[in-house]
Amino acid sequence: MSIRSRELACGPGWRVHDVACTAGPRDRPFEEQHLGYAIAIVTAGSFGYRSTAGRSLLSPGALLLGGPGQCFECGHEHATGDRCLSFRFDPVLFEGIAATVPGVHRVAINAASLPQLPELQPLLVEAEIAAVEADATALEEIAVRLGGAVLTMLGDSSRASTFPTSRDERRVTKALRRIERDFRDELPLAVLAGEVAMSPYHFLRVFRQVVGLTPHQYALRVRMQRAALQLAESTHPVTRIALDCGFGDVPTFTRRFRRIMGRSPTAFRARHARYGIA
Repeated sequence: MSIRSRELACGPGWRVHDVACTAGPRDRPFEEQHLGYAIAIVTAGSFGYRSTAGRSLLSPGALLLGGPGQCFECGHEHATGDRCLSFRFDPVLFEGIAATVPGVHRVAINAASLPQLPELQPLLVEAEIAAVEADATALEEIAVRLGGAVLTMLGDSSRASTFPTSRDERRVTKALRRIERDFRDELPLAVLAGEVAMSPYHFLRVFRQVVGLTPHQYALRVRMQRAALQLAESTHPVTRIALDCGFGDVPTFTRRFRRIMGRSPTAFRARHARYGIA
């Protein structure tokens, strides 16, 4: 049996690891202990998970949960191997997220897992894409969103509609201007939230209420907009445009451009060239 854990990204109070296990039915489980809060997305394989909060059989799409000091065991009685995308939180950060989640008044990891839930699937897919692309900024946002979503579901709280205050809207506006001005730069969630004197979770929630996107998604769309304009209005090579708009490499730019714009940069340029725009 072997367990391989590879750190994908980290920041103040959070870490994301790609964890692959090759244990099988002949391997005996052994007891471990969560040092902080843990939310692991099962991405492949299946395994039994037992903690002081309960026991579950986990498969892709399910979430493994853990709290500080909780002892646990993972077993592969029925099949060999699994893979997880593990988000780990220091208590101060996780409890800070809990303090700003509507309807959640305390942190209580009172379940060993959450099953495959349709409302969580888009977020889990985003997490896997960000992990493949090693996108640290996206993973930071996803960590905060995932923590808030899990706490909401564990708390079984009502989701009353809330509206941002004028003060919050001013703060979001300031962040929008910062993103638009420095769209080429990586702008971590904690930095943007700190600049407007808000907690990361509250800032992220209010930003999405006001804008309809997360800060990272908005920054990506700003980059894409600038790139699309350059493609339509200039004859600069795609490589130059990609780098000028803040993308580290052409394959990443092309993949994201196609996902958002619905066609490759070359096809986008050709289409607009036919209509005399470029």
